[in-house]
Amino acid sequence: MRNVFDDSRRAAALVAPALAIMGFAIVAPILVSLFFSLTDWMGFGAWNFVRLDNYRTIILDDPVFWRSLLNALILMGSTIFIQHPAAFVVSIGLSRISASLSRSLRTILFIPSILTVVVTTKLWVYIYNPRYGLLSKFLRLIGQGELASRAWLSDPDTALGAVVFIMLWQGFGWAVLFYYSAIMTMPKELEEAATVDGASSFQVYSRIVIPYLMPIINSIIIIAIIASLKAMETVFLATKGGPGDLTQFIANYLYRKAFVTNEFGYANAVSVLFVLIALGMTLVTNRLARSSGIEQ
Repeated sequence: MRNVFDDSRRAAALVAPALAIMGFAIVAPILVSLFFSLTDWMGFGAWNFVRLDNYRTIILDDPVFWRSLLNALILMGSTIFIQHPAAFVVSIGLSRISASLSRSLRTILFIPSILTVVVTTKLWVYIYNPRYGLLSKFLRLIGQGELASRAWLSDPDTALGAVVFIMLWQGFGWAVLFYYSAIMTMPKELEEAATVDGASSFQVYSRIVIPYLMPIINSIIIIAIIASLKAMETVFLATKGGPGDLTQFIANYLYRKAFVTNEFGYANAVSVLFVLIALGMTLVTNRLARSSGIEQ
């Protein structure tokens, strides 16, 4: 039987609709954003070409942009090196208990992820409240009155950590789901064979399970990188980037420039840099995976 893809015209006709949708939904907006990033447009009225002035200002004279990028990198590092290892350990535990208990615990862990960001963020805003929040009451209960009176989301020393913790808590269920699904795809025979050969539990996971799952783990890390860069809703609802700009993130900063200060051209320049940074980090991650012998 002749393969449909042997006919180049027929294959092109099948692929063309998908390419057209992709171009309309992804490529065209990026090109439009690139065009307006070279202007001083305010989102309405006339505009002038300023060429690369917006980019020059962002890179050389915009400390808030660099603070936003640094905060995104802090969230990224916290997600990859704190949330993910914890989720991996929890997933191992869930894979070793009965199916009914595992299902119940997974449902409980996933509840924060299925609730809307508005609900979970406002919940933590109330928890952090120094007057009537649960955290404040707990700290007073254990005799930490000085900490109980701290305004966690408005104190420059704690605001960023408090916001990052909220986002780690919100995404923990997703991380557990990803790692649990990955662990359950692994053939049990590999673990059993290693155990029979005398390998300890640590050796089984460090030398067999993790290397076997690394292509999946690499994909999960890429998702974490992109999610960290585009984090916005939690920041906007919890602190709006304050105090000052200490908890500012790129997506929230972009929104503020576009829709609060009406610097639409400048905001588009930020968005173009955002896309380039995301692509660059994704390519670096993939290259590191390939250099480590991980096949995609």
